[in-house]
Amino acid sequence: MNGKKIRVLIVDDSALIRNVMTEILSQDPEIEVVGTAPDPYVARDKMKALNPDVLTLDVEMPKMDGLTFLQKIMAARPMPVVMVSSLTEQGAATTLQALEAGAVDFVTKPTVDVQHGLSDLAHQIISKVKIAAQASVKRRTPPADCTERIKALAAQSAMIKTTDTIIAIGASTGGTEALRELLEVLPPNTPPIIMTQHMPEQFTKSFANRLNELCQIHVKEAREGDSVMPGQALLAPGNYHMELRRSGARYYVSLNQEPQVNRFRPSVDVMFRSVARYAGGNSLGVILTGMGNDGAAGMLEMKQAGAFNFAQDEASCVVFGMPKEAIKAGGVDKILPLNDIPAAMLAHLKMVAPR
Repeated sequence: MNGKKIRVLIVDDSALIRNVMTEILSQDPEIEVVGTAPDPYVARDKMKALNPDVLTLDVEMPKMDGLTFLQKIMAARPMPVVMVSSLTEQGAATTLQALEAGAVDFVTKPTVDVQHGLSDLAHQIISKVKIAAQASVKRRTPPADCTERIKALAAQSAMIKTTDTIIAIGASTGGTEALRELLEVLPPNTPPIIMTQHMPEQFTKSFANRLNELCQIHVKEAREGDSVMPGQALLAPGNYHMELRRSGARYYVSLNQEPQVNRFRPSVDVMFRSVARYAGGNSLGVILTGMGNDGAAGMLEMKQAGAFNFAQDEASCVVFGMPKEAIKAGGVDKILPLNDIPAAMLAHLKMVAPR
């Protein structure tokens, strides 16, 4: 923020949560809480008066819910927003809609003992507000009709022979929308996909189900021992590392709760390293938008094992951290805008002879 403090406006109908969030964010010398608001109507006036850099926004509020307010913000004055959501199935579904609408990220508040629960998440809350302040937020437009692109990719993929090629995709901040945009145009005969998105365990199943509704390929939250098959994408479940394994000609995934790697579980590095080990040159890596360096070391191992790797370019990323670090480490073969990655993946797979 060029030496300036990150100016934050907290919007929540609970006075307790407004106070706790203010205390947490005020601990960091780089953050200044410029105000709080109990509902979107007060928030709208304070946004005009205080010009905050980041908004924290409760999902569930009276008068106007957080999702509706977010949609209005993104249409009129796009800015970084971190949603505050409950750890429930309904909270997960609404939060995913918020990410689709343009929220940068979200934090989850516990259902009991909110004050202590939020305090335990202080590091995460501060970190996500700082990441949001650096995010590239654009005015949202409705998702384009992908019919023609799907038809073109289906025709382009008709000659794919490498059905045993594994596509491994890693993402973090901004990744839920990036994954949607990438996956929804892929044809049904796309080679097997495994993917890791940094996300809590209550949210990955809802996210996988949402993708499955939108895509021609089958998308599901991975379970221990799931086979890795063409026309299917497996998403690492929250709080579990996901690794590729091979038994004879069969690829499958294995889940574990080993310690966090790069502060994450699931970790992209863990997945990429297993792909390097078990699939080697029969793999293709993709690293998408996200903060930090998770995936950089693993992607380099994939390249050294013979994989071909893509990175999302800076202009199309919400946060360019993970792709940037992977490029810097030397693991990336091609840097492309998000919209160009699906076609480039399939074009590359045509050129790879089966082994």
